[in-house]
Amino acid sequence: MSEKMRAKPSMTSSATSSSISDHDETSHDNVSSRLGLDDSSLGSFSDVGAKRFRGFLPPFKYTSHGKEDHEKALFAVQFNPHVEDRDIFATCGTNKVSVYEAIPGSMKLLQSYADPEPDETYYTCAWTYDETGEPLLAVAGFRGIIRVINTHRMDTVQHYVGHGNAINEIKVHPRDHHLLLSVSKDHTLRLWNLKTEQCVVIFGGVEGHRDEVLSADFDLTGERIVSCGMDHSLKIWRLDHSVIQKGIHDSYLYQPQKHTRAFPTVNQNFPDFTTRDIHQNYVDCVRWLGNLILSKSTEHVIVCWKPGYIEQRAIKTTDSTVTILHQFHYKDSRFWFLRFGLDREQRQLSVGNETGKTYVWEIDVEDPATSKCSTLSHPKCTTIVRQTSFNNRGDMIICVCDDATLWRWDRMPVKSDDTK
Repeated sequence: MSEKMRAKPSMTSSATSSSISDHDETSHDNVSSRLGLDDSSLGSFSDVGAKRFRGFLPPFKYTSHGKEDHEKALFAVQFNPHVEDRDIFATCGTNKVSVYEAIPGSMKLLQSYADPEPDETYYTCAWTYDETGEPLLAVAGFRGIIRVINTHRMDTVQHYVGHGNAINEIKVHPRDHHLLLSVSKDHTLRLWNLKTEQCVVIFGGVEGHRDEVLSADFDLTGERIVSCGMDHSLKIWRLDHSVIQKGIHDSYLYQPQKHTRAFPTVNQNFPDFTTRDIHQNYVDCVRWLGNLILSKSTEHVIVCWKPGYIEQRAIKTTDSTVTILHQFHYKDSRFWFLRFGLDREQRQLSVGNETGKTYVWEIDVEDPATSKCSTLSHPKCTTIVRQTSFNNRGDMIICVCDDATLWRWDRMPVKSDDTK
């Protein structure tokens, strides 16, 4: 398919001010979370990427839940990181996208969108904003089309076609809100410039992934991407290579109406690091944790690891050594495409499982063996938790499930007699 954006029918939208209904008539106190503690063990962060211990936080408690009317799996949930005074988040599944606000004690449905193609299934979403500061929500999934919605104007403003198959995850660059990364079933990653509507870089090919790419993440500086997929591999791609930097720069100058030739997309065939030694099955979620990496498969564990040796700083393309620092164990995670979440300060880690439970670790500790794990459960939450997302303050978690339900958990307030 062409790298250029192709015009597609706009999504239909609707707005509402109603609160999403709770499906439990029992009071919140009676259906509060059953909290259990698990001891995390194995490995050590040493002094690599560890932060100063600040003490354990209060546990999370059930607040409310609701169900979307399509009654099919919700695959993604993301809070808008660019809004500080409100807790705005989006969910997607089937051909539907919904925008909510977490209000005191409940979740308020603000907007809903439906793709014109009934066979579309959205797997992923990500928030950014345009030059005027208006919020943009990018969504993608089964049909391999990225749609960008302006949630202020309630309209789709951009459509991108280029991937040859489904898109499994999209991410926004942490320092350049115009750059969007997508990963696909077609074995490639693509970097897009939303301002000029161009595909800047294609990561894949000779030494790229050999099967579906399932997840990817930028590091905090935006200079590195880590990706993972069905080929069991994890790969690191650097963006500070001169040819990629030139491609990004040129993409801002490109004006399609003044050029007869298509934008010269950069093809990056060679990652800067590759390993298949962390997991023995599909690797379906990966995130940076400082200079460390968190990844998971279907092995009931999230692995914290570092490319190279523990004391090694610079990584060469010929390196294949990895150092596993810690393993966060949990139960009942045989299915793939369950994605974990980190809070913005990278102090907390959460993941759901196939029986409706959510595990939350406090990872802001010097020794991971002391990481405190809380298990969040509710008697009516019994299906696969596909993704979890923290709000900007890190005191709220939204979980989305296979039965179209979404669940809100809030951190309990600190008691006055515990305050120092």
